[in-house]
Amino acid sequence: MGSFSAFLKKKDIEISARRYGIEALGAMAQGLFCSLLIGTIINTIGTQFGIGFLTEPVAIVAGVEYTVGGLASAMSGPAMAVAIGYALHCPPLVLFSLITVGFASNALGGAGGPLAVLFIAIIAAEIGKAISKETKIDILITPLVTIAVGILLSALLAPALGKLAMLVGNFIMWATDLQPFLMGIFVSVVVGVALTLPISSAAICAAFSLTGLAGGAAVAGCCAQMVGFAVMSFPENKVGGLISQGIGTSMLQMGNIVKNPRIWIAPIVTSAITGPIATCVFHLQMNGAPVSSGMGTCGFVGQIGVYSGWVNDIANGLKDSITSFDWIGLILISFVLPAILCPLINQVCVKLGWVKKGDMTLQ
Repeated sequence: MGSFSAFLKKKDIEISARRYGIEALGAMAQGLFCSLLIGTIINTIGTQFGIGFLTEPVAIVAGVEYTVGGLASAMSGPAMAVAIGYALHCPPLVLFSLITVGFASNALGGAGGPLAVLFIAIIAAEIGKAISKETKIDILITPLVTIAVGILLSALLAPALGKLAMLVGNFIMWATDLQPFLMGIFVSVVVGVALTLPISSAAICAAFSLTGLAGGAAVAGCCAQMVGFAVMSFPENKVGGLISQGIGTSMLQMGNIVKNPRIWIAPIVTSAITGPIATCVFHLQMNGAPVSSGMGTCGFVGQIGVYSGWVNDIANGLKDSITSFDWIGLILISFVLPAILCPLINQVCVKLGWVKKGDMTLQ
């Protein structure tokens, strides 16, 4: 047993929730951002501003026409797998082999492809790392084993994992449509908390293809955390903290939350309020890329995702136009309500002696 542990340590194979559930999952979200999400943004910019180079096909692959954004989106599987491999510290031959693994697992996983990529890329990467540099023909054996394991697992597991992800995602979206108030609270709070925790809310939303009203509630929860923490900690962190948390990430407060969990009360309660307002009052839907549902105000990706969803709905005949009510709802849910409610709720916590000055100071 000791020799096996030593072998794993030598190969930098760490079987832990942190390595897979935080580092790999977070990296997967970055891979999605750099492919599917950027592709969606490029397509939206091209359509809205009439930029021919961005709206016209620039390549034809197997009879399918691709725009610039379409090419970026098509690479989401390989991008996710390589990002996961990077997080797992894969040597070059393993890392490059994951391009094929990511493509296969994402394609065979269907709409639930991101979840399939997460599981299969992790297994293929770790097995590839284990075999790496163990033979004299490493340049042949390592890619061969990594790709073979990835393709085999993709054929065996990806369809089932993709179907499972879709079932879970469809259930959440169905339940939100059926009970927009209660599920608005649930989705907003859970996804918002996931955003602040050192895991990836974006990857979770992408894995379960969370769109529609549920996606709108997820956006509300993320914005409540990011804008909420940014504004209520402004006296301590000033403009730098406002920007780094408001359009960066509320995860910066995780160290302070560990020291005093009660500073988390205001953002969580705010998300429990704005979630059902988003679903019941404004009927805010995220019909853009699912990964956008878990991004909040990070680079304004959540808002861009909602807007691109409006554009898609208009193009598909599901929506007549973008109304002033749509814009008011998006602005209130994303920025105004969190900026007002979170500091007010936090003042109650301060008066109760649960939160004191300096508890939210960023180092």
